[in-house]
Amino acid sequence: MIRVQTGSRLHFGLLSLPAEDHWSGHDGEPNIPARRFGGVGLMIERPGIRLTIEQSTEWSADGPLAERALACARQFATTLPPASVSPQHIVMESCAPEHAGLGTGTQLGLAVARALAAAHGLSDLDAPALARRVGRATRSALGVHGFAGGGFLVDGGKGAVEPVAPLIARADFPEDWPILVVVSRSELGVHGEEESQIFERIRRSGMTSAVTDSLCRLALLGMLPGLLERDLPAFGEALHDFNVRAGEAFATVQSGSYASPSVAEIVSFIRRSGVRGVGQSSWGPAVFAVLDDAERVDELGQQVRARFNLANGEVFTARARNRGAAVESVPPSPFRQPS
Repeated sequence: MIRVQTGSRLHFGLLSLPAEDHWSGHDGEPNIPARRFGGVGLMIERPGIRLTIEQSTEWSADGPLAERALACARQFATTLPPASVSPQHIVMESCAPEHAGLGTGTQLGLAVARALAAAHGLSDLDAPALARRVGRATRSALGVHGFAGGGFLVDGGKGAVEPVAPLIARADFPEDWPILVVVSRSELGVHGEEESQIFERIRRSGMTSAVTDSLCRLALLGMLPGLLERDLPAFGEALHDFNVRAGEAFATVQSGSYASPSVAEIVSFIRRSGVRGVGQSSWGPAVFAVLDDAERVDELGQQVRARFNLANGEVFTARARNRGAAVESVPPSPFRQPS
């Protein structure tokens, strides 16, 4: 039996949504190929995904998001020579909520793919190869690169050649900077066909090159040096500003820079408490806040729960995950007979 465990992904925002295929150079001529999407994000330990697979007589799955895991497994199996396919039973031992801004779809797909690759003697497949086999990273590749190596990540955006955007920067994130995560169960982030339609609508108007320039400045000259110098105030301000500006590109399809008024209110409440690095992850509703004090993050979590009437499971503390997915062989389940 094979177990795979991975973290969850916070997405701080996209870098580029150009309407044109080329950017203008210093001479005003459109000679520079425009890259699409890109972005900045971070892998965290919780809530993550943990699953096991073991050989069976037929494809099956149990646990949270079992049907989605089974669909990923069957899709991966179509990329293998039919004679080599060995049906597996998948057990989803724990799983982050989907459509919450935590990158659950990509982490689930890659975890299933990694387990099946190991079961079929294909452990050398890298994360982009796994992503292609289960149809992930059609836009952002942060979750793919986070699955491979964890940490703070900058995705260089999609060009015209490779299907998975390249990783252009990665850094370990201080594990003594706890992260408060707030995920209201009463809301769902945009996903599926609705998400595709929104991106198509935004593509027509595009994100101006001036906005992309400011986002790149905040990533390269704000967040990254602040992180490497362990300057949390500088990092936090750059992160918050980046998140707001990235969200403004979607203002016509959500409530301003944030997914909803309630998300905006949570962000504002945390900012007023003196925490600078606050924002919405992806489409939300997940909100993140970066602190440097374990007692302070617990206190803030209690304040957020009380102020917004949230349950314990909707407000939790996470640490950065600075390593990729873990894969291990474990003893077979005593409750299943091997085929």
